[in-house]
Amino acid sequence: MRLLERMRKEWFMIGIVLAIAGAKLEPSIGMNGGPLKPEITVSYIAVATIFFNSGLSLNTEELTSALVHIKLHLFIQIFTLAFFPAAVWLFLQLLSITPINEWLLKGLQTVGCMPPPVSSAVILTKAVGGNEAAAIFNSAFGSFLGIVVTPLLLLLFLGSSSSVPFTSIFSQLFMTVVVPLIIGQIVRRYIKDWLERKQPPFGAVSSSVLLMIIYTTFCDTFSNPSIDLDKFSLLLVLFIICSIQLSFMLLTFVYSTRNNSGFTPADTVAVMFCSTHKSLTLGIPMLKIVFAGHEYLSLISVPLLIYHPVQILLGSVLVPTIKSWMVSRQKGVKLMRPTV
Repeated sequence: MRLLERMRKEWFMIGIVLAIAGAKLEPSIGMNGGPLKPEITVSYIAVATIFFNSGLSLNTEELTSALVHIKLHLFIQIFTLAFFPAAVWLFLQLLSITPINEWLLKGLQTVGCMPPPVSSAVILTKAVGGNEAAAIFNSAFGSFLGIVVTPLLLLLFLGSSSSVPFTSIFSQLFMTVVVPLIIGQIVRRYIKDWLERKQPPFGAVSSSVLLMIIYTTFCDTFSNPSIDLDKFSLLLVLFIICSIQLSFMLLTFVYSTRNNSGFTPADTVAVMFCSTHKSLTLGIPMLKIVFAGHEYLSLISVPLLIYHPVQILLGSVLVPTIKSWMVSRQKGVKLMRPTV
């Protein structure tokens, strides 16, 4: 079993490389409006598949217990939609004296204002073996909360706003997150015995969907004409994004592993991914609405286009390390329990 798991991870990493290479060679296939129609296949079908798969594989008892874990949910949402954008704003005050393009810096601020994604954090948490129920809850709840909070944050930090079609975004979230999850839970109730007996490859399904998301995301990145910026600015933005992600992952790790934090190792995994990931699926439409007609919209969008694939790649690379830590910590907890 361990050999098969290792082989699956190796093939997944190879798949990531091939997906990026394929996107670089011919981005027009997977870009928005291209033959793959990612605005439908990814935004709706892929995301719905992920949450149906999660609903099918998740025990109802685990999801119920996740709903009452108020402290965990409060920390993730406050970190994502309050601390994250405020910290980025303070950091950008220092960067404003550098020669980095000011609209790229504004784009970094928009990244901080974005809600959590509805897919990557759940998949990575599941891949590690963390608290998947908490990841699902916070991804879904954070996305709904972001519909209202994100435009307000953009107004607060950037001073630009426009009417957001709450009904259409809410409908998309409801149809791609809530409905598939509920359907998965209903189907699980009727075929629970079969699922426990056959143990379908839920992990492989999620990994395949993630590869599709990676491919189409990089297609969008490589096909965007704004990527034709000078290499120095792009490399700086890439370095800043990687630094922000690693710093915030480390910060959430340190906080959630304190002795009096009340979080389990599985909770820490969900905290690290859900608190630091940002949604491209919700982010780009919001930017197009809030900055409708803005001449620098393409430049403002670049950091988010970079942030999304970086968070997936960085998370995928860290999965084995985080999983090893979680398993060793869980074994340590079991050994420390007194025997009766």
